[in-house]
Amino acid sequence: MMIETVHGEGVEGVDSGGAEPPRFGTDDKRWAAVVDRDRSAEGHFVLAVTTTGIYCRPGCPARRPRRENVRFFAHAGEAERAGFRPCKRCRPEGPSIEERRAAAVARACRLIDSAEEAPDLATLAREAGMSRHHFHRVFKSATGLTPRAYAAARRAQRVREALQGGSTVTDAIHEAGYGSAGRFYDASEEVLGMPPASYRRGGRAETIRFALGGCSLGSILVAATGRGVCAILLGDDPETLLRELEERFANARLVGGDEAFEDTVTRAVALVETPSLGHELPLDVRGTAFQQRVWQALRDIPPGSTMSYAEVADRIGAPGAARAVARACATNPVAVAIPCHRVVRRDGGLSGYRWGVERKRALLEREKGS
Repeated sequence: MMIETVHGEGVEGVDSGGAEPPRFGTDDKRWAAVVDRDRSAEGHFVLAVTTTGIYCRPGCPARRPRRENVRFFAHAGEAERAGFRPCKRCRPEGPSIEERRAAAVARACRLIDSAEEAPDLATLAREAGMSRHHFHRVFKSATGLTPRAYAAARRAQRVREALQGGSTVTDAIHEAGYGSAGRFYDASEEVLGMPPASYRRGGRAETIRFALGGCSLGSILVAATGRGVCAILLGDDPETLLRELEERFANARLVGGDEAFEDTVTRAVALVETPSLGHELPLDVRGTAFQQRVWQALRDIPPGSTMSYAEVADRIGAPGAARAVARACATNPVAVAIPCHRVVRRDGGLSGYRWGVERKRALLEREKGS
C-alpha cells in the first residue's frame, strides 16, 4: 500500500509528518468518519470519550458522543495507556468486523476446497455463525463470487488440473465432484474453452494463427483461434512474445497468419494506435467466472475515462475485492481489446501494467488527447 506524508494535525502518539493516510490525516476528517460511522476508517484510529472513559471504533453503533468530549488515538494500545477502557459493544481491542468476516470467508473457502461435494449455503452459513442471507452477501463481497459460483470455479479448476496431470476425462470429472458426466459436458466449453479431450491433450487439436509485427509501442503479437482473438501481446522483443504464446498454448498447433488473417492484425494494431475509436474484435478469452466479469466491466469503460480498482469491484457487485480485480487485470491476455489500461489507483496514479507502465501512460494520453 502506498503511504503518503501528511502535514498538519496528527493523531495522539503519531508523528504528524509520518505515515497517516490523507483520508484520515486530521481530526476534522476523523470526526467526519465518526459521524458517518465509516467502517473503512477502522484500523486508522480509535476515538475515546473523556466523559465515559471508554474508547470505540470509528463505526461503533453506540450513541455518538459530543465532539468536545472526543480524543483520537492511533490504536487501542495508546487509548488504554491513556486510561481508557474498550467499548463492550464494538470491541475495539479485538479483530475488526472486516477481519472477522474475512476469517469466516477463508474458513468457508477451505471447507469448499476440501469437500468432495460442495457444502450447501445453509451448512456454510452455520459454520460461519451467520444467517444464510448475511453470509451470502459477506462471501460475495469478499471474493466477488457467490458461494455456489466459487464452488463451481474450484471444481472446474480441479478438472483442469486432473486433465493436465494425465487423468482420463471420465476420472477427472468424477475426481472434481461433478454429479454426472452430462452436467460437465454441458458446461465444458465454458469451463475449459474447448472440448475436454482436446484440453487433456494440451490444446493439441487447437489451431492458433498468429502474426508478429511492430507498432508505435514496440513489438506486437496477435493470435486467434477459430472463435476469435485469444492474445494481443506487447513488448520490446518479438521472440519473448512468441515464447509467451508457446508456453500458454503448449500443445496447440501454431501457424503463421495468412492473408485472410491480415485484417485481424490490422484491426488489433489500430486498437493500439487509436484506442479511442473502440474497434470491436471477436475475442476468445478464457478465465474464471470472476475474471470474465472483470474483463467485461473493463470493456464497458468508455475511451478517455478511467476507473479505480475499487470502482470496478463495486461495478461488478464485489465491493472490497479491489485486489482481486487487480489480479484479473494482470492476467488479461488481450492488450487494449480488454482495456485494463483504463484502471488506475484510487488517487488517479498509474499502477503496474502487464505490458509496462509507460505503455499504459501512452495509451491513456492518446485516448484523452483524441
